[in-house]
Amino acid sequence: MENRSSVTTFILDGYVVMDQQKHLFFFIFLLLYAAIVTLNTLLIAIICFERTLHNPMYIFVCNLSCNGIYGSTSLIPHLLFNLSTEGHKISLTNCLVQIFCLHTYNIIELTILAFMSYDRYVAICYPLHYHDMMSTKKLQVFIVFVWTYPLATFLVYESFTIRLTFCRQIIDKTHCVNFELMRLSCTDITIHSIIGLGLTVVYTIPQIITIFFTYVHILRVCINSSKECQTKAIQTCTPHLLAVLNYFVGLLFEVIQSRLNSRYLPYEFRTFMSLYFMIFPPLLNPVIYGMSGQVIKKHIQNFFLIKNMAS
Repeated sequence: MENRSSVTTFILDGYVVMDQQKHLFFFIFLLLYAAIVTLNTLLIAIICFERTLHNPMYIFVCNLSCNGIYGSTSLIPHLLFNLSTEGHKISLTNCLVQIFCLHTYNIIELTILAFMSYDRYVAICYPLHYHDMMSTKKLQVFIVFVWTYPLATFLVYESFTIRLTFCRQIIDKTHCVNFELMRLSCTDITIHSIIGLGLTVVYTIPQIITIFFTYVHILRVCINSSKECQTKAIQTCTPHLLAVLNYFVGLLFEVIQSRLNSRYLPYEFRTFMSLYFMIFPPLLNPVIYGMSGQVIKKHIQNFFLIKNMAS
């Protein structure tokens, strides 16, 4: 069936709050994007080139950094472009592409965090069987699943939006979001919204249950272990717990924005909430793992030491 829309260009109204100081915000977002790409690329390079880091935990960290670059690149260059123009418009095609990229970024992020929690669970609860339960073959299957599952299945979610026709133009954000775009439809979206909410549950609840289940068992093992084992478990799990907390803060903001009435909140805060998901996890994750992990911190220090000696 051919998709025909009466409206094919949308206005992103979220830039209104930044128009008065657009040059300042342009510089801030440019600096943030440079930091995200630099920190994540450095972490990826260290993990790839250092053979002692070729274990499941750091391979998941490497994928987390790749996803961070993917997500921030899906958003921040678009922010920079709109801050340098007056119209703040986006075509339907570009809007759908951005929706696909940003939503799959979020699903991939949560899925990686779920597998990382399983990895910590196996390492702490079944240390003698770790290499069997997290073998190279299983790890390869996990990594393929992390990327192909969201990228392939989200097309089902977005297909409901592609079939809609649109009669309104104003999107009350700085970027396209599936639910916000559906609300501009000419027709009733009750069924689409229910299906979308159901698919969101499918995309998030199994991962959330996995994270909760694994940490309940990790806590149970730690309570019955020695002081030394408890300290080691805390050191091992702290970076992952910080990354999970950072992600769920963004998830809370997104739920408030998308599904609850947030009109009474200040416009500036709503804009901040809508951008948190795409900026702070990619920015803070490499810092968390780079500074918390003694092994990675050591290699970062060696990297800059060798560079200074060479210069």
